[in-house]
Amino acid sequence: MPAMPLILITNDDGINSPGLLAAVRAVRGLGDVLVVAPTRQWSGAGRSFARETTGAIAPRPLEVDGEPIPAFAVDGSPAQVVLHALLELAPRPPDLMVVGINYGENPGADVTCSGTIGAALQGASCGVPALAVSRQAPKEVHINLSDKVDFTVAAHFTRFFARRMLAVALPFDVDVLKVDVPDCATPETPWRLTRQSRRTYFRPVPPRRNALSQPGRMDYEAAWDVRDLEPDSDIYALVVDRVVAVTPLSLDLTSRADPAEVARLLQSD
Repeated sequence: MPAMPLILITNDDGINSPGLLAAVRAVRGLGDVLVVAPTRQWSGAGRSFARETTGAIAPRPLEVDGEPIPAFAVDGSPAQVVLHALLELAPRPPDLMVVGINYGENPGADVTCSGTIGAALQGASCGVPALAVSRQAPKEVHINLSDKVDFTVAAHFTRFFARRMLAVALPFDVDVLKVDVPDCATPETPWRLTRQSRRTYFRPVPPRRNALSQPGRMDYEAAWDVRDLEPDSDIYALVVDRVVAVTPLSLDLTSRADPAEVARLLQSD
């Protein structure tokens, strides 16, 4: 008999995240599940390969509704964790990788900062279709994970899109499917195919300190001007129309400008 699809689940919030557990519950029954996640919180890590990590891997007991799930914690960034999962832990190439469910939304030009998207892109670069799911949440729980965040609706959409991605092959150049779920969404909330906005969603906030020599961590806040938002963008769908924003992402970051025009400008005296 053919093997069941293998679904790799990871995140950037760490192995103990309730959002990770919600993702596991969401895809149960769709295939064999393997959980490999960072030992700690890595929000904002992007697709970084941190030199201070050790790569040490430890099995973690995980049981969901009475069913044991193979799970491992890795001392590494989200992108590094994906490589350890694919090269050392997965018994066969995964048919799908689910990243999340993330505490906090990931729309707009900030996506390359996201550890969630970084992990998804790393999996996609290794040939694994990736689904990255984020739930809109207050800033205070982005890093300080809270049991009070309800992932029920985000899990509903995680299962919906995971099932579709296992059933059909998405077109070439759709390497990651990014899903952002509003905090007010219900299972009946419509979803819309969007494009990644060129606008930033999170505005950087400088550290508060009396001298530059003092330690100071850059902060951020959600801030946007509705007048600047593209109506077909992920930010607009999420914060204006309050629908689930589904954005196909590509590994190809090449500009869409006319190559002949770029070459002409570069060659001009």
